[in-house]
Amino acid sequence: MSLVFAANGRKRQRYAVVVSKKILKSAVGRNRIRRRVYEAIRAELPNIQKPVDCIFIINTKEIAQIDFKDLRGLIHDLLIEAKII
Repeated sequence: MSLVFAANGRKRQRYAVVVSKKILKSAVGRNRIRRRVYEAIRAELPNIQKPVDCIFIINTKEIAQIDFKDLRGLIHDLLIEAKII
């Protein structure tokens, strides 16, 4: 997973999750990955203070099988590395 971000002039954060058809052909599978990642982001929202626009780009279909605790840790690490938290 990778993260692309930029500061915005709004007073709130915006997030997007991109899962390409190259990663997973099934729309049901891509949407499942999106829902899991959005839920992990929602768990991290209280820690985020800066108004930013973030795009999480999914590079592998194994995100669908990863444990939710590990997924949340991965997102937390990406946000720390980007100095958003």
